[in-house]
Amino acid sequence: MESTEKLNFIEEIIEQSIASGEPRVHTRFPPEPNGYLHIGHAKSICLNFGLAKKYGGKCNLRFDDTNPVKEDVEYVDSIKEDIRWLGFEWAEEHYASDYFEQLYAWAVELIRKGLAYVDDQTQEEIRLGRGTVTRPGTESPWRNRSVEENLRLFAEMRDGKYKDGEKVLRAKIDMAHPNMLLRDPLMYRIIHANHHRTGDKWCIYPMYDYAHGESDSIERITHSICTLEFDVHRPLYDWFIEQLGIFPSHQYEFARLNLTYTVMSKRKLLQLVKEGYVSGWDDPRMPTICGFRRRGYTPESIRMFAEKVGVAKRDNIIDIGLLEWCVREDLNRTAQRRMAVLDPLKVVITNYPEGQVEPVECVNNPEDETAGRRQVPFGREIYIERSDFMEEPPKKFFRLRPGGEVRLRYGYLIRCDEVVKDPATGEITELRCTYDPLSTGGGSSDGRKVKGIIHWVSAAHAVPAEVRLFDRLFATENPDEVPEGGTFLDNLNPESLTTVRAWCEPALAEAAPGEKFQFERLGYFCADPDSTAGKPIFNRTATLKDSWAKIAAK
Repeated sequence: MESTEKLNFIEEIIEQSIASGEPRVHTRFPPEPNGYLHIGHAKSICLNFGLAKKYGGKCNLRFDDTNPVKEDVEYVDSIKEDIRWLGFEWAEEHYASDYFEQLYAWAVELIRKGLAYVDDQTQEEIRLGRGTVTRPGTESPWRNRSVEENLRLFAEMRDGKYKDGEKVLRAKIDMAHPNMLLRDPLMYRIIHANHHRTGDKWCIYPMYDYAHGESDSIERITHSICTLEFDVHRPLYDWFIEQLGIFPSHQYEFARLNLTYTVMSKRKLLQLVKEGYVSGWDDPRMPTICGFRRRGYTPESIRMFAEKVGVAKRDNIIDIGLLEWCVREDLNRTAQRRMAVLDPLKVVITNYPEGQVEPVECVNNPEDETAGRRQVPFGREIYIERSDFMEEPPKKFFRLRPGGEVRLRYGYLIRCDEVVKDPATGEITELRCTYDPLSTGGGSSDGRKVKGIIHWVSAAHAVPAEVRLFDRLFATENPDEVPEGGTFLDNLNPESLTTVRAWCEPALAEAAPGEKFQFERLGYFCADPDSTAGKPIFNRTATLKDSWAKIAAK
C-alpha cells in the first residue's frame, strides 16, 4: 500500500534525490552564539534534526562564531541545553572557527585567481558605492590592485598591522549585478577582539556569506536549510563554492516562524532583557526556549507545534493560540491534577464535627489510569475561590449562592446558610454552610442532584504559595506595528504578570522545580526554580481555555 503521508517541499526534494540514486542526507543547525534560542529556532531545530532522523541521515550542530564582539560561551552552553531539552542529539559538533585556517587559505586562492581584493574604503563609502536596485554600483578605486599587492595586504591584515575598519577583503564579482549582494561583497573585516575559542590568534574574521557555504562544504552537508530571507544570498553561496571547486552543498529556504503577540528579533529581545522589561532571557513571558521551559511548556508540545505549523515557502503569521493549544493537549494527558485556590474565601461547615479530619480520595489524572490516586485532607474549615460565590447571581450561575448548593470536588454537597461581612467595608469575609453527610461518591441523602462542582482546600492543611499568572507580553497581535515616533515597547501588555498568594493542597508543598500540574478548574502550572522547601512558587503555563480567542460575528 502506498503511503498517504503528505510531504513538505524539502521532503519532496530529498525523495527525488533518493529516487535518482543519491540517498545521503546530512543537515546542520548553525546558530550564532550571540543570544538565547527562541521559538523560531525551535522550528528550525525540529526541521533539520527531524529530516536527518526520518531519512537515516545526520544532523550537525555548528556554531557560526565569526563575530567575537557579540559571542560568548554562555550562549554556546545554553544552545546545547535547549537542543537536548527538545529531544535531539547532534551527530557532530563544529564551529566556524574550526575552519579559520582553511577559509583563509581559500581567500588567498581567490586573490590569486583575481577574484578578491583588499579595499581601503570606509564602511560608508562601500555602502554608497554599491548603488541601488535601479542604479549600478561604483567600482572601488582599489579594485584593480595587483594580485601581489592584495596578497601582501591581506597577510598584513592577518598579522594585525591595521586597525578595525581600516581595510576589508572583498570578492570581485560585478558592481552592476541586479542582485546587490553580488556587488563585490565583503569577505573579511578586521576585529581586534578576544574570541571565545581562538583567543587573540585572529584579528580578521570572515563574513557570514563567505564562511557559511564553505563550512557546509567542508562538512559535506547535502541540504543546507535556511529561512526565506536568505533566498537572495543563495547565488553568492553558490558562487564561492563554484569558484573554489569544492563539495557542492546546496541551500534551500523555508518560511521563518512569525507568531502573533511576539517579537523574534534578537536585538529587541536583548533590549527587553537589558532594560529590565523582563527578568531575564528565561523570563516565562519571553519567546525563548528557556523561557518556555521555565513557564512549563514541554518539549513534546513544542515539537507538536512545529509539526502542525509545517514547512512553507511563503512567510505567514501563526496564531500563538496554536502553540498554547499544543501545550494544553500535551499537559492534559500528562499533568497530575491538584487543587489550589488563588483568591480564597473562607467557608465554615457548621455541622461538621470540630477537630475532625478525613481523607478524600482524588484522581491524579483522569486521562491516565496508571497515574493512581491520592488522599487530600478535609475538615470543618475550607477555602474556595471567591469567584465561586455570588450573593446576587445571574441566571445559569451554578456555583454557590445564598441558600444554594454545590458539590465540593471529590467530596460532599454543601449549602450556603449565612454570609459574613466586614462591617466596615462590606466585604464578604466568610461563608457559613452545612453539608450533607450522605452525599459522598456523587450521591445525596435524598437523591437530589446539583449542577455546580467547585474545588477547595482544607484551611488547616493548606500550603501557602506564590503563583505567577503570566499572560502575553504584548497587547497587540503585531507588536512591531507602531505609530510614527513609537516603538515596539509601546505595545507591551501592562498585565503580562500578576503575582498572587494562593493556598494549595499539601501535596504541592514539595513540588520539584519544573514539575507540572493542572490546578483543577484553573489551568496548567509549573513549579518555578525559585521555589524552596515548603515555599513553592508556581508559574501559570496556560489557562484551561483560550481566553484571547476571537468570537466570530454571527
